[in-house]
Amino acid sequence: MNRKIKRAAVLGSGVMGAGIAAHLANVGIPTVMLDIVPRELTDAEKNKGLTLENPAVRNRIAASNKASLKKQKPSPLTSQTNLDLIQVGNFTDDMERLNEVDWVIEVVVENLEVKKKIFAQVDQHRKEGSLITSNTSGISIEAMSEECSDDFRKHFLGTHFFNPPRYLKLLEVIPTRDTDPSVLQFMKQFGEDVLGKGVVEAKDTPNFIANRIGTYGLLVTVREMLKGGYSVGEVDSVTGPLIGRPKSATFRTLDVVGLDTFHHVANNVYDQVSGEEKKVFEMPDFMKSMLEKGWLGSKSGQGFFLKQKGEKGSEILQLNPETLEYEERQKLKTKGTEMAAQEKGSKRKLKALVSAKGDRAGDFVWSVVKPVLIYSAELHGEIADDVPSIDEAMRWGFGWELGPFEMWDAIGVRSSVERMKEEEESIPSWIEIMLNDGQESFYKQENGTVYYYDKASYEPQTFNPKSINLKRLKQSNEVLKKNAGASLIDLGDGVAGLEFHSQSNAIGMDIIQMINHAIDEVDENFEGLVIGNQGKNFCVGANLGMMLMEAQDFNFFEIEMVVKHFQEAMMKLKYSDKPVVAAPFGMTLGGGAEVCLPASAVQASAETYMGLVEPGVGLIPGGGGNKELYIKHLRNIPQGVDFDLQKVANSVFEKIAMAQVSTSGEEAKENGFLDSQDAISVNSDHLLHDAKQKVLGLAKSGYQAPKRTKIPVVGEQGYATMLLGAKSLVLSGYASEHDLKIAEKLAFVLAGGRVQEGTLVDEQYLLDLEREAFLSLIGEAKSQQRMQHMLMKGKPLRN
Repeated sequence: MNRKIKRAAVLGSGVMGAGIAAHLANVGIPTVMLDIVPRELTDAEKNKGLTLENPAVRNRIAASNKASLKKQKPSPLTSQTNLDLIQVGNFTDDMERLNEVDWVIEVVVENLEVKKKIFAQVDQHRKEGSLITSNTSGISIEAMSEECSDDFRKHFLGTHFFNPPRYLKLLEVIPTRDTDPSVLQFMKQFGEDVLGKGVVEAKDTPNFIANRIGTYGLLVTVREMLKGGYSVGEVDSVTGPLIGRPKSATFRTLDVVGLDTFHHVANNVYDQVSGEEKKVFEMPDFMKSMLEKGWLGSKSGQGFFLKQKGEKGSEILQLNPETLEYEERQKLKTKGTEMAAQEKGSKRKLKALVSAKGDRAGDFVWSVVKPVLIYSAELHGEIADDVPSIDEAMRWGFGWELGPFEMWDAIGVRSSVERMKEEEESIPSWIEIMLNDGQESFYKQENGTVYYYDKASYEPQTFNPKSINLKRLKQSNEVLKKNAGASLIDLGDGVAGLEFHSQSNAIGMDIIQMINHAIDEVDENFEGLVIGNQGKNFCVGANLGMMLMEAQDFNFFEIEMVVKHFQEAMMKLKYSDKPVVAAPFGMTLGGGAEVCLPASAVQASAETYMGLVEPGVGLIPGGGGNKELYIKHLRNIPQGVDFDLQKVANSVFEKIAMAQVSTSGEEAKENGFLDSQDAISVNSDHLLHDAKQKVLGLAKSGYQAPKRTKIPVVGEQGYATMLLGAKSLVLSGYASEHDLKIAEKLAFVLAGGRVQEGTLVDEQYLLDLEREAFLSLIGEAKSQQRMQHMLMKGKPLRN
């Protein structure tokens, strides 16, 4: 059956329901969102003379929750226009609309009887063959559907999204014994290819995979904190990035999630297990007191942390679990943390820390990691059938860099098991069997194939063909050339890949040299080039530290040479005889955006935050970004349409001067950083594959380098017009005098200098203007102050 999901319905419009509806709209699926009918009128409704029978009143809850999507930060929407794809209604009047949809997603209150009543209505109104899923975080999937029709049960399963649905990658798919295998397979593929998720098949057990292990780990951490006399702040300082976990670590994560939500999830397991496991899932008394006081975290203004203004400005205080009073936040610094911080990579950092026996930080981390490893091994086969599913669930759902079994490999399975036995821990029998057979890791790699340990043997791990993994390619000797900043890799099928791997992927001479080499190599031997990587961000810009150091040493000749080489490399990229496709994701700022703008096409991730942000560090773009964004805006104007050249220049000027950054790939398109020939990949794991296919498509269609043409500019008159807005911002106090100086330089470049309006100029002329302006600004003391502040504080300075 060629199944498609063209329309969907979301039942329940709370935070999670509205978030799922928004994500469906983000991928272009029209969705109807229903909720209950209000029982009482609001004062505003009474003042308008409305009654409970008025449609606006009856749909108020869903409509209000839809409207709230506009205000949420970070936004659940990749574009505000996606709201138009969400229609609202209620459970009483609109259930017959389920006959119009291909997928019904239930997201109502976590109560089995309520869910069963909703599903009885769904069964009555849905069309035969439509999919029905529940987003429950832990209630039995099997129990929900036991009273429904055969066709319902055949097309029913769990689809557990993680909050917020737009940003968290994990989707746990939970079939029942009645779920048609083809339905399960479709949902897994649809979740990955269309929704952009990392899909893991879980078993119908309490809290499934990620919440089961994640909640256990959090409560173990709280237990060990109380047992060892550690503070909330100390725990967070060593359970975050130092061991490959998110910056929010333990207690900041709980504050973000909400203590009430966490209590519900923990209770779900507590009610269904027994013995020692049950004891772990019981909330400590001080957390119960916090619940009673309403100290739920971010949503209530205080939780494990409290932000308040003090004598030194805003400060964050930590909760003392014994006194329930707030005190100065503490951090745990020991020889163990210093050793771990010096290591590169999460695996080495974790191993260094847990190996620091007798160290206050090392002992604590071992005390919380050890039980999670054992617990995960005990649940193997119960919550999921294989090791990779558990690891992937924790990486995608909780933001861990390493799943439990990957952590175990990192610290050494045999040595850590020996230590566990010394501490009288019980080791799951299948781990003992593995070690007795001489196997000492859960994963191994041979000839580019990854294997995982499963039932006394190793099985090859299967990956979606759309998931190109650069690390595995490089281990398979596919590297053509490399230096400290970048590598040229054979991606197969006649396509090369240029990977940045400098610190933060910042652009320096090593990357510029590799861009030049890549274009030469591709023009000679390949169909085309993909520029992409799999770091944290695509590229945060030029090497700011190097630029600042040269400027402070008055090496302006050196700076000019680097900028000129960067400009030349971008022109070479633009006019390459073979197609070059950029594959940006995450932060694509400054020089990162400048690499994308001249490319033959861009294949952007849905989560691409693109902008020319140089004014924030006292500069203007120096690698051709001003020119290319201006050209891109001109190119987006339909042929034959009269347009105002000044409006185009004003629009580009504002975007650069205000350092506007898109909040998504879709918004980058709306901002003019992407155009009609560019595309967006919803699944970040498929980004390089999609970019590679775009290269092959361009090559197959007979790609030719763009023709060199002259560019119309607004000249001196347009320069004055652009400056009017900047000067008004200074007069009103929204911009500084240095902001105005930067704006003057930027306007002069975009206007084309001292020429007549409508003059046609060549690209090199604009590049020369840009380079001159860049050099003059980098010599300014206030620009250097901005650069220094960004390097030290990670945020712009307004001076």
